[in-house]
Amino acid sequence: MPRKLVVSVYISLDGVVQDPVGMENSGLGNWVGPFTRGPEGDEIMRQELWAADIALMGRTTYEGFAAVWPTLDDPGGFARRLNGMPKYVASTTMRQAEWNNTSVLSSDVIDAVRRLKDEGDGDILIYGSAGLVHSLLPHGLVDQVHMLIYPTVLGRGTRLFPADYASRFELGDLKQLGSGMVHAVYRPA
Repeated sequence: MPRKLVVSVYISLDGVVQDPVGMENSGLGNWVGPFTRGPEGDEIMRQELWAADIALMGRTTYEGFAAVWPTLDDPGGFARRLNGMPKYVASTTMRQAEWNNTSVLSSDVIDAVRRLKDEGDGDILIYGSAGLVHSLLPHGLVDQVHMLIYPTVLGRGTRLFPADYASRFELGDLKQLGSGMVHAVYRPA
């Protein structure tokens, strides 16, 4: 059985996933900062990361993560887990990645992701990476979308689903978290 490809995003009520912590100079600011997901939300994120044995990212997400995660050592072990696992970055401009255990997928990302799905048992976890997700969705490579929905409307920014993409999804799980946030798991129908 192939691995599941799981997309995990922080998303606003109007579907924006761009720059949730304000590191991309998008002008959106740190739109997740005012909210707290609480211990239940932390446990959801832990389970999601521990179910995966590969992280897959687009270049912008990779650059943001690679600037921070290698310097962290949190009590919950998130940094050790993410830093230690194999990581892949999809990029046509990068030739090598400095973050340990990271390989660059620079050509035919669709075929490379298909091969990754056919190897091993753990999930492939994509954090954010809207451009990468936009390229994978039409090929049926996304198995689940985990949305941490923040009760804010941004009015602009990159959305999770591309404008020309149409599909049906089924709700797999729904939990209300702290600060009015919701965690929803969807699967393509």
